Amino acid sequence: MMTINICIGSACHLKGSYNVVSELQEMIEDNKLGDKVELTGVFCLGHCTDAVSVQIGDEIFSVNTDNVGDFFENQVLKKV
Repeated sequence: MMTINICIGSACHLKGSYNVVSELQEMIEDNKLGDKVELTGVFCLGHCTDAVSVQIGDEIFSVNTDNVGDFFENQVLKKV
């Protein structure tokens, strides 16, 4: 099971973490990956200037509504 941690702390919240969560949930459902990918909300990943911070394993990514599709394709679909 792949766990995707999404920061919902104040900086990331202000930069749209809710929208990133919503889009990732939709992509997971559309690709029928509910049994393989888990989304988890976490507080501060320490990369506030790069918000929205999203973590998979030891890697932290800066994700927004403009690049969430590319993130999903390259970091989730290719690795599940």
